[in-house]
Amino acid sequence: MKVLLVNGSPHREGCTYTALCEVGDALNTCGVDTDVIWIGNRPLSGCIACHKCAELNRCVFQDSVNDFLEIAGDYDGFVFGSPVHWAGASGALTSFLDRAFYADLNGGGNRFYLKPAAAVISARRAGTTATWDQINKYFGLMQMPIITSRYWNMVHGTTPEEVRQDAEGMQTMRILGRNMAFFLKCKESALAHGLGLPAQEPFRFTNFIR
Repeated sequence: MKVLLVNGSPHREGCTYTALCEVGDALNTCGVDTDVIWIGNRPLSGCIACHKCAELNRCVFQDSVNDFLEIAGDYDGFVFGSPVHWAGASGALTSFLDRAFYADLNGGGNRFYLKPAAAVISARRAGTTATWDQINKYFGLMQMPIITSRYWNMVHGTTPEEVRQDAEGMQTMRILGRNMAFFLKCKESALAHGLGLPAQEPFRFTNFIR
């Protein structure tokens, strides 16, 4: 089993990375392998609704979104980390998630179906719960079980050193890692004992116009 930790901060090894590493260490202690990827700090376009992903099963723009999609199918779970920017996820991570998940959904890739996911948020002070809510909405649409901790998945600090001083935040990250490891092992055991995945139906897309 392995989990991919996605760093959505413009800083490669800043506060968000520090929080993700604490989750990763807890997963490793429970016997789950982890990798960390950074979405980078170059501009990421938002989705332009060209629908090319339906043909390509990837995004028409070649950047870190497609790098992620190429490896996502190899992982059993995901943790997405973001700093708080204007009481929401970073603009880059928002564009990244918009395109990555839509490319999979529209292209029929099925890379994320019933794989557990969690959002980890870092902030100097506020906006964390709004950001957590925002990111969790992606998981709900992708049929990804949302893993929680004993508190909302957030840490506080303006530097990695300050984040490490957030004792409750660090504990929340460790519990999150252990909870995800438990879920993964439960799923693995269920499949090994013959409990198959739920039956799926073709998508039915409707709107409010008859």
